[in-house]
Amino acid sequence: MKPKFKQHHKQMKTEKPQPISVNTERSTPPSAGLSRRSLLNILWSAIGLAVLAELVWIAISFLRPSRQPADDSKGGTVVQAGAVDSFAPGSVTAFQRGQFYLVRMDNGGLLALSCKCTHLGCTVPWVEKEKKFLCPCHASAFDVTGNVISAPAPRALDMFSVTIENHIVQVDTSMRIKRSGFNAQQLVYPEKT
Repeated sequence: MKPKFKQHHKQMKTEKPQPISVNTERSTPPSAGLSRRSLLNILWSAIGLAVLAELVWIAISFLRPSRQPADDSKGGTVVQAGAVDSFAPGSVTAFQRGQFYLVRMDNGGLLALSCKCTHLGCTVPWVEKEKKFLCPCHASAFDVTGNVISAPAPRALDMFSVTIENHIVQVDTSMRIKRSGFNAQQLVYPEKT
């Protein structure tokens, strides 16, 4: 038996080892049309195009002049404020529809003031306790006539034209009247009966 073993051992030493072939290529099943990488590239490209389209839309919207509304939904009309007697002397009444305050002075005169600050256009509330308009954005303050008490507002609150017909107060909100300050000629008085 020994001779057989030696012979077999000699055969093993003389044979050259055969290289093992390893398939390094990935084989994709025939049902898969796109690889993950291709799908992600397509998705990122689509998202990038959507963002670019939105940026172009924003730029065009910013550069295009705004259109004024044709209807009366945002003011630009004559607002029927109410009967003269319904506004007590020394009162300030807010009108959200027309975006103004109707001020009835102690002497009976009426003045319609815009509710927008002349600094950056923030809505300015009337603070009854302090008897002044205070801007919440940059702390501008205005007295009851709309004059600037504290900066940064550059000028008095804008006003609107007031008329009184048949003891009804009407405010024309179609045009803001810019002014540097208050003077007594800006007040409108009801007819004495």
